[in-house]
Amino acid sequence: MRRDLFAMPPGIYLDGNSLGVMPHAAREAVLRRLDEWQRDAVEGWDRWFGLAESLAPSIARLVGAHPHEVIATGSITANLHSLLATLYRPQGGRRHLVATSLDFPSDVYALQAWAARYDAELRLIPSRDGHTLHEEDILAALTDDVALALLPTVLYRSGQLLDVAGLTREAQSRGVLIGWDAAHSVGSVPHALHDSGADFAVWCHYKYVNAGPGAPGGLYLHERHHDRLPGLRGWWGHDKGTQFEMAHTFRPAPGAGAYQLGTPPILALAALEGALSVFDTLSLEEVRARSLELTLHLMALVDAHLPELRIVTPREPARRGGHVALVHREAQALSLALRARSITPDFRSPDILRLAPVALYNTEAEIEATVGVLRELLDTGAHRAVEAGGLVT
Repeated sequence: MRRDLFAMPPGIYLDGNSLGVMPHAAREAVLRRLDEWQRDAVEGWDRWFGLAESLAPSIARLVGAHPHEVIATGSITANLHSLLATLYRPQGGRRHLVATSLDFPSDVYALQAWAARYDAELRLIPSRDGHTLHEEDILAALTDDVALALLPTVLYRSGQLLDVAGLTREAQSRGVLIGWDAAHSVGSVPHALHDSGADFAVWCHYKYVNAGPGAPGGLYLHERHHDRLPGLRGWWGHDKGTQFEMAHTFRPAPGAGAYQLGTPPILALAALEGALSVFDTLSLEEVRARSLELTLHLMALVDAHLPELRIVTPREPARRGGHVALVHREAQALSLALRARSITPDFRSPDILRLAPVALYNTEAEIEATVGVLRELLDTGAHRAVEAGGLVT
């Protein structure tokens, strides 16, 4: 779609759902900020002071929110703790938390910590097949003793896309606060967080947004909650107009900006700045359409040529995100063998091979070549000879 905007690594890269490739604009933005640091030293803060806030309109467009409802800061886990500290207030009979048995572990760790703090239960919605969720099971878990639920927009293992608007509406009709982990959808799937009424959301920018390893995360808080003081407070969340008065009374910045804690990492924000400039020129609807085309093409080729691999990603366009999950008992060996042949997939223990044909830079030809190599490996058994080594992600 816009492969020319990216510095593609050698070979075929199908792991953009773990770490996106580098946009040329990200490199240029970091170099520009480095030059400012070299030239201006501390006086560079005249330019950098409001950098995170300046990115809010671009981020808001990605997630369907107002600029004052989003901020680039922290990480998913840190931002989740910050929002739980603000919103999770067990009252009366409502005290328990709900997530899913297929959530990314870090989300579960954070929720466990808050459940323990308030002597509450963290209830994990089970999966019937170990890969996907039934939305009726989610609704059944939203009982009248639940205070807050956190759900993934896209399940990180299988690529299932949940009905954000529908589940948000149902949760709130039952008196349950609802938040979303959008790590595996932002930059791949259009969002409407504000219009859906979602209470909060967290996500990263290093997957489909391509802002680099460890890029600052994203935080969304619906404006109806902006009258609350942040449960966790730091000096960078202070009102910018009086921040350098160094008063010991916290005056929150307006909106989501109040959820910043320490001094922001300017060079990391610069990479995000460059990455977002790519999306500023694109139609998110066209990105989504291209993503669906590529994943459909991949699934059709797997059906036709790789019957040994079982697709566990939902087939319906409205129920799948940007990657395809394939189950095989030798998935790890296949992943390693692909990497040895300059094709980068993703492995998830114990038996899932994830392939992410990213709309912005992958092609049908790359998908076809990957399927061809997988067929060769399965026919020859060559993958069994590959030595495991290094980090398998």
